[in-house]
Amino acid sequence: MRRRGFTLIELLVVIAIIAILMAVLMPALQRAREQGKRAACLSNVKQFGISWVLYADENDQKIVNSCTIENSEGHNDSLEPCWMYFHSDWNTQQRIDGVKKGAMWPYVNQLNIYKCPTGIRGEVNTYAIVDCMNGAMVSIPNIPKGVYIKRKSDIKRPGERVVFLDEGKTSVQSWTIWYDRPSWWDLPPVRHGAGTNLSFADGHAEYWKWQDQRTLKVSRQEGNWQSLVNLPDNPDIPRLQRGAWGQLGYVPQQ
Repeated sequence: MRRRGFTLIELLVVIAIIAILMAVLMPALQRAREQGKRAACLSNVKQFGISWVLYADENDQKIVNSCTIENSEGHNDSLEPCWMYFHSDWNTQQRIDGVKKGAMWPYVNQLNIYKCPTGIRGEVNTYAIVDCMNGAMVSIPNIPKGVYIKRKSDIKRPGERVVFLDEGKTSVQSWTIWYDRPSWWDLPPVRHGAGTNLSFADGHAEYWKWQDQRTLKVSRQEGNWQSLVNLPDNPDIPRLQRGAWGQLGYVPQQ
């Protein structure tokens, strides 16, 4: 008996069905893959958060220097070495050496933890510590006495105070935001969708999703993004300012 094969029309119908299924499934698969990367990154920042607490507990409550350049921003590197070392003109091997030379390396000594899974080739570290946590002490103006933290025991409400964040790249020095005005200083990090992963002074970690689409435009420098840096009605700014500084140096717009 002669076996009947597919006709051209039937074959095209099958191909069309497969194409439709792929179009439906691919976004879901991409979302699932991104969720996995977000979870891995959250685990990284949590490891840093726990290790940061351990470092302070083993050093008489003194928290690690969150700068990345030797003897800068009011710090004496021989007394408090940087958590890691970074210069923008370093090659990949120099960046690796800078991580291993840092004060956090004995506590987080796996190089892959320093980089978010979404990092690009050549990146070694994608995380940063906020200025307030023993970071840049001379760049940000109008900071009142007692706001900069040098000792973990001085932190009030540690579960609300941001320490590490997934910046998406290594920048020179610690990550910062204005204290006395509703404005971004460093670009807001947009990672894993529309937010970023953070760890806190009690060691726990969270994913924060930004509420204002203008935050995303500033981060991606889309359009006239400079006009979106100073925004009294952007709720993302005071939220991160409170996490970074513990208080606001201005009265936010109601």
